[in-house]
Amino acid sequence: MTSDNADRVEALLDTANLAEALESDRFKQFLDHAPVAVAVSELHPSEIVTYANHEFSRLTGLPVAEIEGRSWRALPGIAASVDDDRLLRDAVKDDAEYIGEFTIELKAGSVNVSAWSNTIEDETGKPIFRLVALANVAGHGPGGNARAKTLKDKDVLLRELQHRVKNNLQMITALIRLEARNVPDDATGERFDRLAGRIHALAVLYDALAQENANDTVDLGAYLGQIATAVMQAHAVEGVRLDMKLDTWPVSVNVAMPAGLVVNELLTNALKHAFAGREGGVIKLHGLIDDYGCHIMIADDGVGLRDGAIWPKPGKLGAIMVQSLKQNTSAKVAVTSSPGNGMSVTISFAKASSHSSE
Repeated sequence: MTSDNADRVEALLDTANLAEALESDRFKQFLDHAPVAVAVSELHPSEIVTYANHEFSRLTGLPVAEIEGRSWRALPGIAASVDDDRLLRDAVKDDAEYIGEFTIELKAGSVNVSAWSNTIEDETGKPIFRLVALANVAGHGPGGNARAKTLKDKDVLLRELQHRVKNNLQMITALIRLEARNVPDDATGERFDRLAGRIHALAVLYDALAQENANDTVDLGAYLGQIATAVMQAHAVEGVRLDMKLDTWPVSVNVAMPAGLVVNELLTNALKHAFAGREGGVIKLHGLIDDYGCHIMIADDGVGLRDGAIWPKPGKLGAIMVQSLKQNTSAKVAVTSSPGNGMSVTISFAKASSHSSE
């Protein structure tokens, strides 16, 4: 996610409202299963950690009870670089955004993590929370130092790993804040269901990157297929069939991430709305490669958009995802729909754009 897109997400937020969200058991249950280690502190009147998820506890080796209600002073970890003696507990308060790689000593061995620290502001611009996130560099928990060393030996790959995790963290943070803002109780279930789907799409990407043979690309066909399978399982509608044809094509993570989020969004929309009042239908997901490049089509034979409606709707999250994909790949997006005749979205980008790293 580019900094420009991150700014556009921020502009959509009337207020973070994170305090109320963190008091919600349902919100905590969601964060507990997020694929990134997350902890949050309130900044006033004094900075105390008010929430830490299970992944944060796992990577730090501290029980949640020993994190929450305390300051960041309890946080273990020292900078991984031999010429850097910073402690993680100090860096989270002194630095901003990506703060570096740190080594944490655990009973099962040491683990290297990439760390980020971001303040969250209220509607007046006053910092009210700090969000700290950790991501395992090796991707396999304690004992993964051998793989971490392999990554260090590949400087370009390590920088790409840090870049991709930071992009995903920005997207995750934006999604959490956007969905959690002023959500009425009767709408919480559906909104968090959608959010869980988006986070799962990112989690699938992390899994692909953590494979032993993973390099700096992701098989877009396999990735989209995994997303489609997960969406169909989560939102199964009787009588609705998925027609899936996906070619293999290696792409940069900066292409795969927005493409996967857009596909996840469109498939979820189709299953929830396209067949209202109908006994069933067909959803198509085709990802085909030709001499030009890649063409991803998501289509259904459902009710279609109502008169005057458009997708993506300006100012909504879908529009931000599409814009991110356009910026990363110079993609062309064609949308056709009419009442009663379904909807089709085709995304096309050239082969040369599929390995974009910015």
